[in-house]
Amino acid sequence: MAKVLITGGQGFIGRYLAQELLEHGYEVRVLDSLVEQVHGPAAASAPDSVDFIEGDVRDKDTVRRALKDVSGVIHLAAEVGVGQSMYEIERYVSGNDVGTAVLLEALIEQPVGKIVVASSMSVYGEGRYATPDGGLVDRARRSPSRVKAGLFDLVTDTDQPLLPVPTDEMKPVDLASIYALTKYAQERMVLIFGEAYGVDAVALRLFNVFGAGQALSNPYTGVLANFASRLMNGQPPMIFEDGEQRRDFVHVKDVARAFRLAYEQPRAAGHVINVGSGRAYRVAYVASLVAEALGVPHLKPDILMKARTGDIRNCFADIAKARDLLGFEPRYALEDSLGEFAAWVKAEEAKDRGAEMRSQLEARGLVS
Repeated sequence: MAKVLITGGQGFIGRYLAQELLEHGYEVRVLDSLVEQVHGPAAASAPDSVDFIEGDVRDKDTVRRALKDVSGVIHLAAEVGVGQSMYEIERYVSGNDVGTAVLLEALIEQPVGKIVVASSMSVYGEGRYATPDGGLVDRARRSPSRVKAGLFDLVTDTDQPLLPVPTDEMKPVDLASIYALTKYAQERMVLIFGEAYGVDAVALRLFNVFGAGQALSNPYTGVLANFASRLMNGQPPMIFEDGEQRRDFVHVKDVARAFRLAYEQPRAAGHVINVGSGRAYRVAYVASLVAEALGVPHLKPDILMKARTGDIRNCFADIAKARDLLGFEPRYALEDSLGEFAAWVKAEEAKDRGAEMRSQLEARGLVS
């Protein structure tokens, strides 16, 4: 029976992935440092069938111990959060990129046949756009002066509106945050390593992952979890800009299955692959859906009409490549999954730290 190491395997996605692998006959080892911001003061326990090692992926001896007798690695360990990355720069570069470098060096001495790394849709910056005459724009950016004036949508040089369209893997990266930079470095390191050492390497670019079990008190990641935390504390969801920005929300169970498929499918080697739902949702609409699911529809979103440095306007996935190479098809639509999510939220204790997050960003001039 093949044994797989999941770094960051006690995190939100990692716990679902461990269960997915166990159900398909794998042995699972988890390496996780149990960072409080992600796990809370009482870290979730691993299933009895999982071999758990507590430790930091930057610690060489711990990584060597974690790699003993495994046939492959799924590398999830990372600091996650666009806003926070813009001021805790050393933390993000060290945790994400140095951690990946330590892992890869250890793999030279203790080789495996497969490595799959979690990348992010953030590497795209803005998603792909179309001009009014049907041309495609791959490197659209907003001017700071327009954003400051509350004009959040993107336009051409002649002020014609740009239409957001699905983003595929051929779109050039356009890094707009420190977090995006570290995720791109992670995926490139893994793919370069795979080619050099003959290891099947795959990078999955994850879009906005949601589901029961996401950290409810971490305001820097998990849009739905952040909305739910506010709502369960009697506060309206906090939305930057005007709420009309579009995102792709993909269920964590679909993401876990995508990782397993990427691990198993030889055709995926050497590729970067989008993992999303393939659908675009307006953020204010999503906030209203969450409020309705939690039974507090009267708590309307607080639309701030201010933008965070590093945020983008629109990005949603073209998942044709995942369908082709992995046989991946999303099974859990956002609208059909909020009942389960709401039931879990109501059973948890959620600390609302949204105001604290906003204050941290504003104090550093990262909100305009």
